[in-house]
Amino acid sequence: MNTRERFLAITAGQKVDRTLKWEMGYWGGAVRRWYNEGLPCKKGILDSIPDGGTVMGEDITIDPETMNPVDAAERDTDVSEYFGFDEPIWRVPLNNYVCPQFKEEVLQEHETTILMRDKYGVHVLNQKDKNGFPHWVETPVKNGDDWEKLKAERLQPTLDGRLPDNWDQWKEVFKNRTFPLIFGGYPTGFYGTARFLLGEEKVMMAFYDMPDVMKDIMDYMADLWINLYDQVLNQISVDGILIWEDMSFKSGPLISPAMFRQYILPNYKRLTDCLKSHGVNTIMVDTDGHCSELIPLFTEGGANLLGPFEQAADMDIKKVREEFPELTIVGGIDKTKIKEGKEAIDKELEKVPWMLAQGRYIPHFDHQVPPDVSWEDYKYYRNKLNEMIDSVR
Repeated sequence: MNTRERFLAITAGQKVDRTLKWEMGYWGGAVRRWYNEGLPCKKGILDSIPDGGTVMGEDITIDPETMNPVDAAERDTDVSEYFGFDEPIWRVPLNNYVCPQFKEEVLQEHETTILMRDKYGVHVLNQKDKNGFPHWVETPVKNGDDWEKLKAERLQPTLDGRLPDNWDQWKEVFKNRTFPLIFGGYPTGFYGTARFLLGEEKVMMAFYDMPDVMKDIMDYMADLWINLYDQVLNQISVDGILIWEDMSFKSGPLISPAMFRQYILPNYKRLTDCLKSHGVNTIMVDTDGHCSELIPLFTEGGANLLGPFEQAADMDIKKVREEFPELTIVGGIDKTKIKEGKEAIDKELEKVPWMLAQGRYIPHFDHQVPPDVSWEDYKYYRNKLNEMIDSVR
């Protein structure tokens, strides 16, 4: 079976020769450490990727629209080749958010920091060495008038300007693909997109302070995506959608289940019904933190794949599997345990054979691999995990 066939069979709960061999990604510092500790450096990574930056693995989508030398250098091939990983997932090169995008420009520059506007219209304060966490200073929507202006100027349901100039060539590439092809991904989801529009703190208060605006954001984005995806699905087939919803922290969700049900759930149902009418049956949700209270709502809304199941947030994948047997679980390997040596690795991987036997499971780290994991420990973990994958049919 090829990667696409495995992906579709796993998410449908069908018989498969084995599950996918994927990793989500790596900190730049981890890959650099591994090169010094024995990972063959055939391609390498850009010097401009900070130690705290992302080197993309197979479970972070390739976007053909940005497949240039910079993007290619941000994607791992050396680790993947060493362990014989499967092809990565690809994203339809459709701009499904602000279009035209904002002009990226430096707004202020100081000795150690730089303030710039990104392509989504967010004013971001970064450390110049890029090793600190970015701080959002300003976002494009502060009130209802801002939202109406953004809708009129940059959120129109037309494909004009939203597809690459060589779209016809990509359609030919996608016809006989052996990799999964999906819509969506970062930064588009319902709560996820609202975060980019209003900011990480204001979005939580806006459900109380601006309920009409929040309802319109959720309804309008669903309308936009349904319109855009419907147009594209009349031209090509697609295997799934990734809805990006980082909406939980270590001990629980950032939004109550009641508010999710009121504002978000109806639009999940509308969006997923549209996709399923076109035969797109894999509905993926990416959300960090402790999201147990939201899983019933995600599944009620049509989602059938969830990750990355952060272990520091007490996301017990065996418990989730027992409660939701038709949910595909991705991730769930504790990134903090692999650095502790073989005994800790063996203990952490004890849950994997049972999970694999149940089906609908793609095991990898519960987020990106940090630089405190040695190459020796990562090799031991990954070789053992691959052996487990190969032994379960």
